[in-house]
Amino acid sequence: ALTGGNLSALMALIDEEFSAKKKDVAALNKKCAEAGYGYILNEYEGSVSTALKPLSRRPERLIVSGNDAVALGSIAAGMQFAAVYPMTPTSNILHVLAPHQEEFGFIYKQPEDEISAITMAIGASFAGARAMVATAGGGFCLMTEGYGLAAMTETPVVIVVGMRGGPSTGLPTWTEQGDLQFVLHASQGTFPRLVLAPGDVEEAFHLTMQAYNLAEKYQGPVIILMDKHLCESPAVAAPFSYSDYRIERGKIFDKYDEKYSRYAWSADGISPRAFPGDGNHIMANSDEHNEHGYSAEGAENRVRMMKKRLQKMATCEQKDLPTPTVYGPAEADLTIVSWGSNKGVILDALEKYTNVNFLHLTWLNPFPTEFVRTFLSQSKRVAIFECNYGGQLDQLIREKTGHDIKEKWFKYDGRPFFYEEVSAKIENLLRSKISATIVGSKYSPTV
Repeated sequence: ALTGGNLSALMALIDEEFSAKKKDVAALNKKCAEAGYGYILNEYEGSVSTALKPLSRRPERLIVSGNDAVALGSIAAGMQFAAVYPMTPTSNILHVLAPHQEEFGFIYKQPEDEISAITMAIGASFAGARAMVATAGGGFCLMTEGYGLAAMTETPVVIVVGMRGGPSTGLPTWTEQGDLQFVLHASQGTFPRLVLAPGDVEEAFHLTMQAYNLAEKYQGPVIILMDKHLCESPAVAAPFSYSDYRIERGKIFDKYDEKYSRYAWSADGISPRAFPGDGNHIMANSDEHNEHGYSAEGAENRVRMMKKRLQKMATCEQKDLPTPTVYGPAEADLTIVSWGSNKGVILDALEKYTNVNFLHLTWLNPFPTEFVRTFLSQSKRVAIFECNYGGQLDQLIREKTGHDIKEKWFKYDGRPFFYEEVSAKIENLLRSKISATIVGSKYSPTV
């Protein structure tokens, strides 16, 4: 009824949806659609407006979720091996990848558990393949030893982590942003790890492609961190462009040298990487090791190898860390800070205001410390919105910059931020001069 009686698009969709079934199935569904339209027209005459008018032109558009975008970005980036044990909210990454192995030349494997998934991916990467895994926070719990193994052996791997409400089984089908601190600190010891958090499907696609280059360039794990709301929510987007994307494999050692050392010292922390079968001596060792890969527990060697590995983070920060995006006016009465899928609803709410801007953070490790510190110190009033109990991005900002954001809104009822409540909160903040921490939402208790 919202289309004003133009049922042609719906009829075409019914034909397409039931094309594999007997003809009378589509015909019966068309009759149901016509009956439903007639009922609304007769029972609610005059009360239904034509809200969906035909477009004068129909530009090409995609309907994709964050998971779809990650899968497509992986294919576009030349991914060669994927191991995904199904777990909400990232399960349909495997649904997208599995049917296209032969078409795009990669191997998809559904392993028996998450431990197998990450060790398979590390093995594939060690052999020279671009490799990825996808899981949820609970599955990543099982991957943490493999996470550290990838870092110690300096093996590239892309790890997609979908966030849902925890702990334990928690809220399997609801959203949350509760795993940021987990992925930043998971596994024992200190090692380089990159954490990227897209806020919409376009960012999910492009950051995924970038993650493969970063993993190989810095020879270690790269996390793509998405909340369930982004993982599984369909969105309309223009076709993704990747014509300017170039595969960057980093320092590849592709010749024979009897003196080759897999973990040779380098000022940027990155050693040349060779692959099995090239004739060079290669050892991947989870113990602390020397430049050749042999176990070595000496104090001097330990300090040297730790510095070498951690230097990669400093190099990444210098060469690849982008400047965060600020939406809205350069000078504003109120600045909102957030991350993940909160981006969309905040931008929608900001359309009403000319005096509010929004700092959207996608690179969470390495963190854009200097930019954020300067930007927040120059902002008049700052509020941070997050979908978790304790404000995990807020904690990270305070840790990295020393800046304590006064206005905090932490929602943890499993639901995303809604337009009406975000608009109301911005309005209240603009009117109020009193700083207050707001925990929960109208759907959950305030403490």
